[in-house]
Amino acid sequence: MLKRNLLLDGLIAMPFSPLDYRYGCDEFKSIWTEEGRHKRQLDVERALIWAHMKLGRVSEEDYSEIEKIAKPSVVTSQRVKEIESETKHDIMALTKAMAEKAGEAGWCIHLGATSNDIVDTAVALQIKDSIEMLRERLCELIKVSADLALKNRDTVMLGRTHGQAAVPITFGLKVAVWTDELVRQLNRIDEAKERICVGKFLGAVGTGAAQGEHARELQKLILTHLGLGVPLVTTQVVGRDRYTEFMSWMCNVSTSCEKILQEIRNLQRTEIAEVGEGFDVKKQVGSSTMAHKRNPIMSENACGLARVIRSFMMPTWENALLWHERDLANSSSERFTLSHSSALLEDVLAKTTKVLTNLWVDKERMLRNIREQKGLVMAEKIMLDLVEKGVSREDAHEVLRAASMESISKNEELIDICAKDPLIATKLTIGELEAAFEPHNHLGVSAELVDECVAKAKKAII
Repeated sequence: MLKRNLLLDGLIAMPFSPLDYRYGCDEFKSIWTEEGRHKRQLDVERALIWAHMKLGRVSEEDYSEIEKIAKPSVVTSQRVKEIESETKHDIMALTKAMAEKAGEAGWCIHLGATSNDIVDTAVALQIKDSIEMLRERLCELIKVSADLALKNRDTVMLGRTHGQAAVPITFGLKVAVWTDELVRQLNRIDEAKERICVGKFLGAVGTGAAQGEHARELQKLILTHLGLGVPLVTTQVVGRDRYTEFMSWMCNVSTSCEKILQEIRNLQRTEIAEVGEGFDVKKQVGSSTMAHKRNPIMSENACGLARVIRSFMMPTWENALLWHERDLANSSSERFTLSHSSALLEDVLAKTTKVLTNLWVDKERMLRNIREQKGLVMAEKIMLDLVEKGVSREDAHEVLRAASMESISKNEELIDICAKDPLIATKLTIGELEAAFEPHNHLGVSAELVDECVAKAKKAII
């Protein structure tokens, strides 16, 4: 009963969200905690007074006092919450808590600002810090992916389309495709960061009337001092198209990661068994009842989280639809969308990096899976060789189609069927036919593409 009462009184913290106890790293999540938000709002309030000082409206002495108290250790979030319980207004509670500590310098706190000047600018700082850490994680993933592509530059495996055997590919080229996509994601955020990380400080409806004749200069001083972009025009809020672009990028990156991990999960299937997650054979358990299981659990975990990230796209679009110069319908939603999606993306990126770092690649199994196709995956190569010998493409295709169908129906090697075909036998020698059935001889410019992709990726993350 005592414990129940303590819980009701809020004296015992009880983790509720899986983000509290299962997913994401503390370093990243600290950006979006209550303390992280509180610190950045204090930073914004301090920057406002600093800008007023630069414009001569506040003395250096008064700013010095504000600088001393604009710290979470002095103006605590706990005190702000106490005041908010009475005022029912978070930013008013913040300014009152600051004024309590500022003494006579308190007159200039929040001077000329509206609440959302503080809120949106602080959120811009949270987004900026999030992007920097997400970018770091993405670069780590790109490096691991590029190294994996180079290591498997010449590792021949079966290419598959429609879930069916196609023609030979290299595992290096498969990973290069992933790598180049990740580089594009890096380019996207580098190009978009300036548009996304933007605050605002022109008051209640964006006119700057409360800031006076130097309103635009004041806004520029504040935002550049904080390392943020300066908007041309706003309402009371930063345009939510900026948040939409950030969320869209996060959804896009989560999809790239899931695409990689889904492929690994498929390649780890028992009947394929070419690539898979590392597994600690001394300690790790795959199943509580099937002792033999080695499941791609980290890939599955991250794929599930990627789907949660993408689910935040719809409310983000809807949060852009505010009435007139603003309403508050977006606020509660954004406390979830921005924090949860970014923290989960950090987790997904870290797990994808770990999977690729510890990936096992079975080159012998890859070759065995090609051989088990009885030469069918080389039908394209034979067809092209016949064309080089003067056979029309249409005739060559029909000969190989018929030969392939016969190979399948009789369960015979395609090379044996081809060797008995009159047209093929007159155009290709046994030596040429055997060379045409060698998978390494039908890889095109794969190695060249891997090399170029890896070089591009390494340059991008310098």
